[in-house]
Amino acid sequence: MPVVDVQPDELRRLTGHEEKSDEEFKEDLFALGLEFEGVTDDGAFQLEFGPDRLDRLSVEGVARSLRYQYGDARGVSVPKTNDPDWTIVVDESVPDERPYVTGAVVRGVDLDDAALDSLIQLQEKLHATMGRKRAKGAIGIHDLTMLKGDVLSEQSTGNSITYKGIAPDGDTFVALDSNEELTPAEVLEQHATGRKYADLVSEYERYPAIYDEIGLFSFPPVINGRRTEVSTDSRDLFVELTGTDQWTIDRMCNIICYALAARGATIEQVEVQYDEGTVVKPDFEVDTKHVSHDRIESILGIELEMDEVINLFERSGLGVEAELGEETIYEVSVPPYRVDVLHPLDLVDDVGRAYGFNELEPRYPDVGTVGQRHERSRVADAARNSLVGLGFEDMLNFHMISEEENYERMGIEPGTDVLGGGEPASITEPYSEDYTMLRTWVLPSLSMVLENNTHRAYPQDLAEIGHVAHRDDDENTRVAEARHVAAVLARHDVSYEDAKARLATLCRDFDVELETPATEHPSFIPGRTAAVVIDGEEVGIVGELHPKVIVEHDLELPVAAFEFDLSALQ
Repeated sequence: MPVVDVQPDELRRLTGHEEKSDEEFKEDLFALGLEFEGVTDDGAFQLEFGPDRLDRLSVEGVARSLRYQYGDARGVSVPKTNDPDWTIVVDESVPDERPYVTGAVVRGVDLDDAALDSLIQLQEKLHATMGRKRAKGAIGIHDLTMLKGDVLSEQSTGNSITYKGIAPDGDTFVALDSNEELTPAEVLEQHATGRKYADLVSEYERYPAIYDEIGLFSFPPVINGRRTEVSTDSRDLFVELTGTDQWTIDRMCNIICYALAARGATIEQVEVQYDEGTVVKPDFEVDTKHVSHDRIESILGIELEMDEVINLFERSGLGVEAELGEETIYEVSVPPYRVDVLHPLDLVDDVGRAYGFNELEPRYPDVGTVGQRHERSRVADAARNSLVGLGFEDMLNFHMISEEENYERMGIEPGTDVLGGGEPASITEPYSEDYTMLRTWVLPSLSMVLENNTHRAYPQDLAEIGHVAHRDDDENTRVAEARHVAAVLARHDVSYEDAKARLATLCRDFDVELETPATEHPSFIPGRTAAVVIDGEEVGIVGELHPKVIVEHDLELPVAAFEFDLSALQ
């Protein structure tokens, strides 16, 4: 989850509520879904929240949400924009892997130290989330006064810069935090930031670059040039974004523009000149969604008057018009910084938050039955108790993972007939490259925990009962789902026998028959691996992890493990 540092004094200034105490702010922020995680050395709140509300990755966005919550602002707000004076020309040499660009000119911004820190934090948080660590979208922010635009044409008095592709050993420039002229290839080799992001462009034949009349000033998505570095003295900014998807970088640009507009800046459009035509950015078009009154009441479980619903929508920063007929339908206007509103249920969530989820009265459902635990849950709890009794520490990891962690780092290929080798159930539009699919087995998650715990004392005995899934066209949903039991033992003297002994004890607790015939699995050492056969059915694997898996996870001692399908214990 993203964690954002927010200064309470900045919140007071941007919301206009100087009378609010820190404790009152914490309560109000919690009502918005922002979890208070602590305080930094300089007194800033550390706030954790779900990655859907990317407009709150800065103090300006958090303050905007609070103003709506307090009723100080209502409905959709769209910043006014001035006509474009600058053009970004997209040259035909731009790398095919990163063809899209967008931007904006921001004038009259007052950048004190707090505002500049907030802008840098917003830039980096957007890079880490929506920008997929700069792979899908990268932001460059420049001091406009240090740019000298080319004359676009004899008929135009406007300025232009050019987005193009250049040879790795082409023109030189002085990168941020550097004093020497370097080519893009040298930046990737010698500069700390260049080395960090080298893998994003190192395979390109031509590197992305942005030029003004003076020369190269930006090497996206790696680093900007020192010539256009932004400081507290900067008043006019040029914001450019490049990426692999136009929609993504347009929305990232919108969030930045809204944050700077909250500081009193004026947004000026830019033209982006592609071969197929010219478009004007930023794109502040308001989206429209529809939801019925009955659906809102049904999901929230409360009765609301139409005027009350309209008020709650407007206090969520949304515009709304009611369409009366056989049923009341709300046409809801969604501002351009809200990248999270994809479905009518997102609108219902906004109404519920504005109403106050803590204000909802719990009630028994209107059904003719009484709920009870599913048999699968009872078995899972019993297995979990047995594992804890065997000395394992119970884990709860994310069900989502990346293809690299699930397959590559464990030494298996997707689509192979081994435990964990099923075809992935992938996420079509993942927010993060770390969570792109549902895991097909649990051991990769436990291996990641061991990797992150190398600074902890050993032995480390970890276990998890968790959800797994893989593609299966025979299922109605085309995805087969299950719960697996997995465990790892990490210690200097661990062996196959240690894992099997604990597995055998667990099976004995459930009065099932265990057999362990020899088998092979790419994640385990040949000759020290067995299939888990319970009541005559092969359901899992037990053995010692292969050295290549251990080295891949930076572990320096052996690991024994087992994993099998929980349903075998029922």
